[in-house]
Amino acid sequence: MGIKNLTNEGRIITKKLGCFNVMEYVKDLSVSPYNATSQYFMSKMGVRRRQLLCRIEDSSITMQAGALQWMSGNIQVKTDVKGVGDFIGKTFKGAVTKESAIKPVYTGSGIIALEPTYKYLILCDVGSWGTSGVTIEDGMYLASDSNVEIGISRRKNVSSALLGKEGLFNVNLKGNGIAALESNVPEEELIEVELNNGELKIDGKQAVCWSTSLDFTVERTTKTLIGSAASGEGLLNVYRGTGKILMSPVAPTDSLFSATNTVGAKAADPTSNALGGFVGGLLGIN
Repeated sequence: MGIKNLTNEGRIITKKLGCFNVMEYVKDLSVSPYNATSQYFMSKMGVRRRQLLCRIEDSSITMQAGALQWMSGNIQVKTDVKGVGDFIGKTFKGAVTKESAIKPVYTGSGIIALEPTYKYLILCDVGSWGTSGVTIEDGMYLASDSNVEIGISRRKNVSSALLGKEGLFNVNLKGNGIAALESNVPEEELIEVELNNGELKIDGKQAVCWSTSLDFTVERTTKTLIGSAASGEGLLNVYRGTGKILMSPVAPTDSLFSATNTVGAKAADPTSNALGGFVGGLLGIN
């Protein structure tokens, strides 16, 4: 098998980890005369199409459903369903985590290319997050190798999940493999916080990945309901224990457009818990 012009001056590999390669369109020539100017300045600002390439050799990868663009080589595709019970379980996981319920598994030797995206691609060494793995924000999962186990992690209480705006369940990845994640902000902008039996408090939904071993709760800024209301901060997302958190300096909403295309999103998280203090007091959150 020979493939020519996969990479060139306009398309280069910017990151490699395991079987995954991130190809970036540094000079996108597939534009019309009507949007060439905007595309030119987008490229100068790093707003470019990116594409995940997977090179497998007698191995397998799991992908988000519908992500395939093309593949070449001796590769077989199957689902990751192992029976009726497994299908029901995966359907439940998909419903509560907003991910595709059934993820195809590609096995063999060859090259697999995923659909291009304007989102940023992060290659994550899952093993570096410890034995409990890493919990990721909804919609970030793109692909992983066969050494990564995909599960779900659940909040310890419903009130913390609802008021923290993180949902009751999130995707959990664990094992000693590599996963590819989609992010609304570049990896270079993410702030890494390491906790050693410590705590981190965040006003809003800005943690994109965190160690599953950490306890996540939602708490008032002060001990009293009136004090929280007077401070104007209301509720905070609190992470406690030993582990690490990747935090975005801007608002990582579900939409790349809304996360980056408004002044408000760049200034503060629009889903901030500042107005939730009263509700939290009624529910008895500490």
